Amino acid sequence: MAQNNTIVSGVAGRYAAALFELAQEAKAIDVVSADLAKFEALIASNPDMARFVKSPVFTSEEQVKALTPILDKAGIGGLAAKFLKLVAAKRRLFAVHDMVRAYSALVDRENGVVRAQVTVADVPSEKVLSDVKSALKDVAGDKVEVDVKIDPTVIGGIVVKIGSRMIDSSLRTKLNGIRTAMKEVG
Repeated sequence: MAQNNTIVSGVAGRYAAALFELAQEAKAIDVVSADLAKFEALIASNPDMARFVKSPVFTSEEQVKALTPILDKAGIGGLAAKFLKLVAAKRRLFAVHDMVRAYSALVDRENGVVRAQVTVADVPSEKVLSDVKSALKDVAGDKVEVDVKIDPTVIGGIVVKIGSRMIDSSLRTKLNGIRTAMKEVG
């Protein structure tokens, strides 16, 4: 588990690392990933479910009891279901999103996948997106997953984040740089 500490830390990280190790032993990494993604989608699509997960009002027994039919109906079973019930029993369901994110990071590292977040002002064309992916593959390797975020405040250009590295060639940043330079002169 020591090797996993470079990616995960805190309570969510410890839970994710433990689940990852169990999934590795059971050769069920992808199955657990898919089940956790289903659970995340449930939370995202249902405001009542989101409140249930975050609310401190419910006891651990109530959360586990309510969670069982929800997981069954969603088709979430095996290791992921046991994990989610354990998390509920330990009163940590409020942190499940961070646990899922940490687990996904461990899976990505295991598979050699690098995630890049690309922020642009408007929806990019397929050609632009293809060019960005190609450039990122040159820098980060063949297994690059690109998440595109639209943010009109960048005005133009592109902001790319890969891990802790960030390349900001947005028009907003350039304009702010000009504004700062003009203040220094005047």
